[in-house]
Amino acid sequence: MNRRRFLQTALAGAPALALPWIPTKTVARVAIGGGSLTTVSDGYLALPRSFVLGELSPDEAVPVIEAAGYSMDDFRSPCNLAIWQKEDMTVLFDAGSGPDFMPTAGTLADSLDAAGLTAEDITHVLITHGHPDHIWGIIDDFDEPTFYNARHFMGAREHAYWSDPGTIDTIDAARQSFAAGAIRRLDIMGSDMALFGNGDEVVPGITAVSTPGHTPGHMAFRIADGNETALIVGDAIGNAHLALARPEWVSPADQDGQTGIATRMALLEDLSGSGERMVGFHLSDGGIGAIEAGPDGYVFSPD
Repeated sequence: MNRRRFLQTALAGAPALALPWIPTKTVARVAIGGGSLTTVSDGYLALPRSFVLGELSPDEAVPVIEAAGYSMDDFRSPCNLAIWQKEDMTVLFDAGSGPDFMPTAGTLADSLDAAGLTAEDITHVLITHGHPDHIWGIIDDFDEPTFYNARHFMGAREHAYWSDPGTIDTIDAARQSFAAGAIRRLDIMGSDMALFGNGDEVVPGITAVSTPGHTPGHMAFRIADGNETALIVGDAIGNAHLALARPEWVSPADQDGQTGIATRMALLEDLSGSGERMVGFHLSDGGIGAIEAGPDGYVFSPD
């Protein structure tokens, strides 16, 4: 009996713990060809004003953010994890925050339950990039893989970046904990983390698409089944306010601002032109929908 099974057994008859309530649910589900694409909530990120704005002019940026329905006094960024199910595959895109990042996030286990799934059901975990809300959840409280039946995959360039002990000295102080957390988890996963490159078919029907800027090796994933496709964009389109209304502005969340702009604008142009369904990790209403060109930038239309 491993430690996870021991804990489950030990807690089976224990009284409920007095923890803060955070709503969790299955957010959205659509059919793609012969499979289904679902997003589930990992809670939300409560971000300080300085993180949202960075060096942008508050006089210019705040009205755009508030017009999109966000409050600068209590800024909440939703976290949508995508799940692709077809035949014997249950593919999870990113792993969420786990228990160690923010008290408002890390709710994936309850959301999986709402979707009729458990960690045991996940067959593949595909990581877009190494930030805490995307990768810290691959390890549980006992430093064991959360999705213990799954094969794990990460882009080779992104893996090399976060595995490098020198990375922590190259990023700003506010994000140094990101590097420390990523290298610890990748070290625990070791050779169980399979690597891939741009254009590779990571698992049958899912192809990697290089989308750098937010991080050096950020990857999107295109699901294709029959004549239908959907693009999992991760944080390449990082929010439903400035990234859409002012995509030509540097995003404070991007590690390479100029590369992030080029990637974001190309994605928005392609998605709005093709009408391809997409999933954005931090977009509203579950994050599944389409990008449309608007009179002032772009608009996300959720399914």
